[in-house]
Amino acid sequence: MTRQQYIIGRKLSILELGKTLGNISDACRKLGVSRQHFYDIKEAIETEGLEGLLEKSRRTPRLGNRVASEIEEKVLEYSLQFPPHGPLRASNELKKQGMIDPAPFL
Repeated sequence: MTRQQYIIGRKLSILELGKTLGNISDACRKLGVSRQHFYDIKEAIETEGLEGLLEKSRRTPRLGNRVASEIEEKVLEYSLQFPPHGPLRASNELKKQGMIDPAPFL
């Protein structure tokens, strides 16, 4: 039995015991979980089916932290051509060349 199967089975047993006993509070007390957890599981099954019971990644998504590829290529090209120039000078030089303001990306 994999970890995912164990977690799904445990969550389903909470729902089954609640249905069997007819009292959600008693079922949650016997299994040592909160009623809120019971209702979270119930809602996940109603909205997403069994897929809703799988563990979801808690990693924060990387949103919008990339620049356009042409800007990235220009910055890399410049930094390889002039390695001793720092980010401020590189930004100023790229502005002179007509690049869109690359300063927020450095």
